[in-house]
Amino acid sequence: MLTITRSNFLESLPESAGGAKYFAFYSSLWNGITTDPKLMMVPVDDHVVHRGDGVFDSALCVKGEVFNFGAHIDRLFRCADAIGLSLPWSKEEVRDLSMATVKAGGHPDCVLRIIASRGPGSLGAAPGDCATPALYIVAYARGPFFMERHPEGGRLVKSAIPAKAPQFATVKSCNYLQNALMKEELAARGADFITSFDISGFLAEGPTENVGIVTKDGVLAFPKPDNILAGTTMLRCIEYGKALVGQGILRGVERRDITEADVINAAEVLIVGTTTFVCSVRDYEGHTIGDGRLGPIAAALAKMLFAEIGM
Repeated sequence: MLTITRSNFLESLPESAGGAKYFAFYSSLWNGITTDPKLMMVPVDDHVVHRGDGVFDSALCVKGEVFNFGAHIDRLFRCADAIGLSLPWSKEEVRDLSMATVKAGGHPDCVLRIIASRGPGSLGAAPGDCATPALYIVAYARGPFFMERHPEGGRLVKSAIPAKAPQFATVKSCNYLQNALMKEELAARGADFITSFDISGFLAEGPTENVGIVTKDGVLAFPKPDNILAGTTMLRCIEYGKALVGQGILRGVERRDITEADVINAAEVLIVGTTTFVCSVRDYEGHTIGDGRLGPIAAALAKMLFAEIGM
């Protein structure tokens, strides 16, 4: 075991586990950007590390432009306000720093992760121990969308992990323990997607995705906004759905309570998110959804999303 000092620190650093997948990293602690994954580090006493005390947002960058960036920035600041985290940067400054990070990474097609933390200060639990908030921004590689790899759609299962209480479900905090446990459960079950249900038995959300249905009488429905995160892709799909209503393709768009029976009996079940895009569910817990193939509404929403993004 080495004794680490300033003189041998850089030489002793291991290669980043993510390696070349991480293109660039900004830290407000030194107000600079690095493209060396070895240097993409956060202090151990930052509350985001040992308490999950911070908020984050992820956005899709295509051809050097961040899709729906305003909605992501607005959500980041709204969530920071919700946990009493006053950010010393303006929305414009966060946007500029984000775009500088993407540019430095040299990959105009990527995913952008913005993390606003309570900052370093102590290993205690009190937020007041942290003198100054910290901002971390990462540009990293995006894999193929699920439907590009599985055009037949995916399998959805029900999680045994309790859904987050509304106060926490509606905040995109860095405390993702329940989300991580759902991902672990998903891997053990060998399915493609997993979703939670709330204490009343209504559909909630996946670990990193929103879930919705299309009823057999043509209504696009997502859960009520008080017990899930306001996913930016979900909100765009709701707007697209309203356009489909105007075209006579859908009968309506609703935010309502959705039971497990509603999921089983749906014409379509949709999984939507920034990096999952729009996915069609062919099977829920052994029940075939619709005719077990990509549904027309999922296809229409994906087409509209691709067109807006410019892909």
